[in-house]
Amino acid sequence: MTVVRTSLGALRGTTGVTQFHGIPYATADRFRPPVPVTAWPGGRDARRDGPIAPQPPARHLPTRDMATAPQDEACLTLSIATPAMSPSSEPQSVAVEFSPRPVVVFIHGGGYETGAGSCKLYDPALLCAECDVVVVRLNYRLGALGFLYLPGVAEGNMGLLDIIAALHWLQSHIAEFGGDAANITLVGHEAGAHAILCLLTMWDSQGLFQRAFLASCPIGIPPQSRDIAREIARQFCEAAGVNATDLAKLSAPQIIAAQAKVGRDLHRFADIAMPFMPVFDALHGHTDATLFTFAAAQSAAARGIRMIIGTTREELHGILSADGTLLPASPLAIANRFTEITGSADTITLYRHRRAGGEDCDLLGDLMTDHLFLFPALALAEAITNAGGQAWVYQFDWSPRGSPLRACQGIDLACLFGTASAWAETHILDDVDPTEFSSIGNALRAALGEFAHTDDPDAPGLPWPPYRLPGRLTMRFDTALGPIGDPAGANWRLGE
Repeated sequence: MTVVRTSLGALRGTTGVTQFHGIPYATADRFRPPVPVTAWPGGRDARRDGPIAPQPPARHLPTRDMATAPQDEACLTLSIATPAMSPSSEPQSVAVEFSPRPVVVFIHGGGYETGAGSCKLYDPALLCAECDVVVVRLNYRLGALGFLYLPGVAEGNMGLLDIIAALHWLQSHIAEFGGDAANITLVGHEAGAHAILCLLTMWDSQGLFQRAFLASCPIGIPPQSRDIAREIARQFCEAAGVNATDLAKLSAPQIIAAQAKVGRDLHRFADIAMPFMPVFDALHGHTDATLFTFAAAQSAAARGIRMIIGTTREELHGILSADGTLLPASPLAIANRFTEITGSADTITLYRHRRAGGEDCDLLGDLMTDHLFLFPALALAEAITNAGGQAWVYQFDWSPRGSPLRACQGIDLACLFGTASAWAETHILDDVDPTEFSSIGNALRAALGEFAHTDDPDAPGLPWPPYRLPGRLTMRFDTALGPIGDPAGANWRLGE
């Protein structure tokens, strides 16, 4: 057992790569902003995770630990893993006899509806040891409890404010765990990456992080306007069967049930819209995808925040269907979705040339990957570069030969954390070649480690140039590693 004495009280953690779990960073009443925690008397056992945010069962990346984890609205906790501390059998402070290490903060995804930093998929031990960094994983409020916008009752964006509260906590306390509060890299996946972009446009996040690593960020989905959010709130109250003033009386399961009904009512074919998500003022342009991207890029450049932006080859293959077979649909439904996204049903012909012999549903998955993830990622990288900042881009093409989910969303995280046994139950790693998995994971961790330590992911044996015009050099992670030029080719032009 390792004990660290913080200004809030003592924490008893695990040994090995020393980990502290379930550390409260804030408290919050329902629909209210988070407030800092007060000191706890005596010591606190930090060897077990705290409860996760109330949420429905996960459809993408379901795991047994998440299905059985306790849920509670008092979920604002984080965990810390550090290679810096030696085990101690006595409850005493651990002397810090080294330079502070960079801090990597992981923000989980799940469509702002599911997920937890404590999920075993994200065990940080390997990342922590190989990159020589302090790794922090956090929970934040989700769904209606985190993002309902109903003026006078819920002002929205509570989940974003939770993340900011966690970052403020780190500013005050991460040094006590061997971390450098002035050297923080945010790593976000899917909604977690989207949240980082939102933070870039929020004044309250100034100075709280220096770098960002966005994995599978749905940049093509901007924050909601207040008008849309108010309508969703109206539908939510209707689904819950209560007036707005009575929402506080509902149990968390009742909230989740009403939230699920709203999601079902709003769902359209091949749509990954998130009913409960960040809400921004349309007057500032942040509810338009292009202007939101521009605002985030301008902020990143102005703040000197360097950014890695990554996508997988088939982002939505594991989301549109849990078993890896894309949703069955009529050719007309698919053509209509192509028209909605691109303005022309003829675009499907171009995608048929790209994936010869592919089914129309596969082509739809390609289209949504391009227009919600890849094209906006390239636009963000170019906007950052044009504003005088620096960005690096990667495309993750590798997948196990036997996986029905292909190179879908999450495959890069599996390699980054290296937790093969945990990811096995998601089927992302079916029939995986251990040598390939290890090699690609080593490269990705080396790049992140260099980025956290030096501001540049260019690692020994893995040259990674910044993204610039006209070459649009992008790091390709596959059995053959290395930069490639303009990977989206002519399809990228369709997104301009």
